[in-house]
Amino acid sequence: MSTAHPPVKVALGSEFLSAYSRLPQNQQKKVREFCDKFMQNPTLPGINYERITGSRDPNLRSVRVDQNYRGIVLQPERGDVYVLLWVDKHDDAYEWAKRRICKVNPDTGALQLFEVAPAEEASPPAPVVKRAATMLFDAFKDSQLQSLGVPRDLLPTIRKLADEKDLEASESSLPQDIFEILYLLGAGYTTDQVQTELNRKKPAAEIDPEDFAKAMDNEESQRFFVVISDHQEMRKILDEPLAKWRIFLHPSQRRLVEFNAKGPVRVLGGAGTGKTVVAIHRARWLAEKVCQSEEKVLFTTFTKNLAADIQENLRQLCSWETLKKIEVIHLDGWASSFLRKRSINTQPAIGDKAEQLWEKAAQLAPAGGQFTGNFLHEEWLQVVVAHGVESLQDYFEASRTGRRKRLSRKDKQAIWPVFEEYRALLTENGLRELGDMHRDVRLLLQRERGPRPYRAVIVDEAQDFGAEAFRLLRELVAPDLGNDLFLVGDAHQRIYGHRVVLSQCAIDIRGRSRRLRINYRTTEETRNWASAILRGASIDDLDGGMDDGKGYRSLTHGQAPRVEGYPSLSEECAGIVTHIESLLSNDHNRPEGICLVARTHRQLETYQRALQEAELSTYLIKAGESDDQQKKGIRVATMHRVKGLEFDHVLLVGAQADTFPPIEADPDEKEDTLLRERCLIHVAATRARKSLLVSFHGKPTNLFELKNSH
Repeated sequence: MSTAHPPVKVALGSEFLSAYSRLPQNQQKKVREFCDKFMQNPTLPGINYERITGSRDPNLRSVRVDQNYRGIVLQPERGDVYVLLWVDKHDDAYEWAKRRICKVNPDTGALQLFEVAPAEEASPPAPVVKRAATMLFDAFKDSQLQSLGVPRDLLPTIRKLADEKDLEASESSLPQDIFEILYLLGAGYTTDQVQTELNRKKPAAEIDPEDFAKAMDNEESQRFFVVISDHQEMRKILDEPLAKWRIFLHPSQRRLVEFNAKGPVRVLGGAGTGKTVVAIHRARWLAEKVCQSEEKVLFTTFTKNLAADIQENLRQLCSWETLKKIEVIHLDGWASSFLRKRSINTQPAIGDKAEQLWEKAAQLAPAGGQFTGNFLHEEWLQVVVAHGVESLQDYFEASRTGRRKRLSRKDKQAIWPVFEEYRALLTENGLRELGDMHRDVRLLLQRERGPRPYRAVIVDEAQDFGAEAFRLLRELVAPDLGNDLFLVGDAHQRIYGHRVVLSQCAIDIRGRSRRLRINYRTTEETRNWASAILRGASIDDLDGGMDDGKGYRSLTHGQAPRVEGYPSLSEECAGIVTHIESLLSNDHNRPEGICLVARTHRQLETYQRALQEAELSTYLIKAGESDDQQKKGIRVATMHRVKGLEFDHVLLVGAQADTFPPIEADPDEKEDTLLRERCLIHVAATRARKSLLVSFHGKPTNLFELKNSH
């Protein structure tokens, strides 16, 4: 009886995509044609495998793309696994391969790719000599480092690192996962704490270092390697090689994506920790693995802008069949649509019309100026709307937790007519406050007693939702099926809403709260600068506790943020143009990777005009639209619009006193108002992957310390 031959596994490494993305377009076309042939059958004679003289890894081969370019492939002696690792010009590809080893880690079972000295440079290890100075990892035995996943071949290099500066200098030559381990150890973590922080799982069975096929199933391997199922998948990946978030997930992120939860899940994480990426992958997983028949997943967020960005990202990630099971819409739009289907033509109370009605109602405020318009409006939103207050008696009994100004019963009675009048004016004009609208929808759903609209609900930017929004979300999905609610957020980035306690909204997250701490977007220098803006602020965890931000760290380093002041607007604009032209002089920088960010639309128009006058092409990222990467030009956007986006280089402009904040804060609400402004600056600054420039003219803002980071 014949034995079935195991199927061939073809995989891509993340570094292959990085190399491919840097090739000229005409050369990329040839690589795609080669990959088509490779996917068809990697064992064809025409692939032209050749051994690499001087390589430290006997399993690496070169393959011919054309006369000038070569690919580097892992072709183990045993099994049918073929991994595309690199592509480059002939000599450069060979030189890259001589310095790389790709092997299965005997302690973790993960496939690892790392840099070593070429075979001709390798020499026997020098005898250990006792040193007077203490090296960075002297406190750890080789066996301890290896148990964490550090390859034995890298130990001699790691033993030469004297301090954290040496470690940072070696970052580019170390695999990201190994640098992550060493970074934590260097920061004072024990080996047990590192295992806990990375949520490492012990291998379930004995590891065979020669079993590359099994290694590809290891979740640590899947952070850097992906098995390709067919030509279509290969083409889809090569069409957008820089969108690695679609393919490679950190193991801690993958566990959240595939978490079989018995109830609501809350995921906290600072800017750049991948919360939205996790939420998007979670949506696909729920649609494919949990939803039955006609069941659907609702993916909702606070603004129309973010919903548009998420819809575009899901389109890149999901098949058409999966995408049909995921509905993406901001919650206010969903609530309005729900009411329209029931012939209730109510619109959210936002914009100029609502402001005019509020000003009219505020005329009923007691004379004497004891209660400012801003105080009354915040009282309306945070107390009356947030707690569903419908009558004066309700108002007497409503909680005012978090409100800084105390009110007597007499005070409440004096200002209640303002709220009563405003609600009446809204009703007359077919408008409804968002919180009231959310409550209306929830009560209608309860009265109709039909099946729940969704099998699961995912909420991005949860920190910006109000209490009534969460009560409505709880009503949209059955609470007893598991995998029902998945909430991701970060109160450090709250720029719209107010503090909410999930447990008071019938959302119980006990035992299902997770945290992402490692920032993969922003450099440590920029993260520190942006975090300092919120230093001393009281930041909550969305459920009554506090989030001190401890443990968040970036795994990349770069230039410190620059802060530049100018005497006048024209001189600031000239400095901005010079900075952008300097960025564009580097061939690695594209205009689409640069974003100029301003606080207001009026400001943005001024700075955009200055760029255009300098013959710099611009592209305005509009509200409600995604950032279309097919459109060329330097991105320009308001601080609110860039939330959820990221760019290589960010210019935060116009940071002067008359802009930050744009209006004078009400004395009774000053602390909360200024905190939201600081959060907004924090959000804008953390959009930067590589560099941040902050500029102003005249008197600088006093919201944060405007000095260069060192």
